[in-house]
Amino acid sequence: MEANTGNISKEVAVVTGGNRGIGLEICKQLASNGVTVVLTARDEKRGAEAVSTLGTLGFSNVVFHQLDVSDPSSAVRLADFIKEKFGKLDILFVLLQVNNAAITSTITEISDPETFRQELAGKDTVEKLERIRKHSTEPYEQAEKCLRTNYHGTKAVTKAMLPLLLTSSHGRIVNISSSYGLLRFFSGEEFKQELNNIDNLSEQRLDELSELFLTDFKHGHLEPRGWPVEGGFSAYKVSKALMNAYSRILAKEHPSLCINCVHPGFVQTDMSFQVGLLSVEDGARGALMMAMVPKGGMSGAYLDRTEVAPFV
Repeated sequence: MEANTGNISKEVAVVTGGNRGIGLEICKQLASNGVTVVLTARDEKRGAEAVSTLGTLGFSNVVFHQLDVSDPSSAVRLADFIKEKFGKLDILFVLLQVNNAAITSTITEISDPETFRQELAGKDTVEKLERIRKHSTEPYEQAEKCLRTNYHGTKAVTKAMLPLLLTSSHGRIVNISSSYGLLRFFSGEEFKQELNNIDNLSEQRLDELSELFLTDFKHGHLEPRGWPVEGGFSAYKVSKALMNAYSRILAKEHPSLCINCVHPGFVQTDMSFQVGLLSVEDGARGALMMAMVPKGGMSGAYLDRTEVAPFV
């Protein structure tokens, strides 16, 4: 299933985590419509291989640049490369798809992945996620890495790219979020209201909440404070909620840009042990829709796949 992205040809896009899964599919569809794509990945070998694979399919308009989202200096080097080579940036896709505990905040112990996938066959999404959770632990060290990667990493990349996006005649940022970042997972009404009140929310406060969560996590105070606890993946949920709020703050501060968040759905990727319900083509649809938002169009919104939905 290919999105009609013909109206964004001759533009430049950056796709983080573009070497596989949804990120690779986004790169492919953008490139097929004439967009120059900077595919980034932390692992240089895998990133270069992804560009080579796209090249064999006839896409010569994809280049690779290394990016470690957890290292702000890496994002600055990427921005310098884009400025020197292209002079501008039109679209930034932020996908964090590294297949390790820094993304989900958990360590999953499954001795035989293939048998595990067979066990999950035929079960619904809730059952699959619950089975994965039962095989997972969430130590503090991984919770900390999760916040540093998903929230602070997203901020670092966005801040580095922002000056370039502002030089575009139509800059767009698409953050690949998750339904786990919805505020309904917070048990405390105070947090829900604060994170949903964008008019009174600041980036500094989001940073403070990030540190407060980690302090409460370390001392076992998550539940009494009102953080997400039920169903596990606490740090992942908080990191995505903070990222969503940051996107909304940014959209308010930069009305000339279109900045939106997209939940791609439960997609068949390494992160879901390939037991997701959607193909990467379907998972990429909402993100590509947001790449086609017209100038002055929707901003500060959240899409559940391809439908606008509330952040709560």
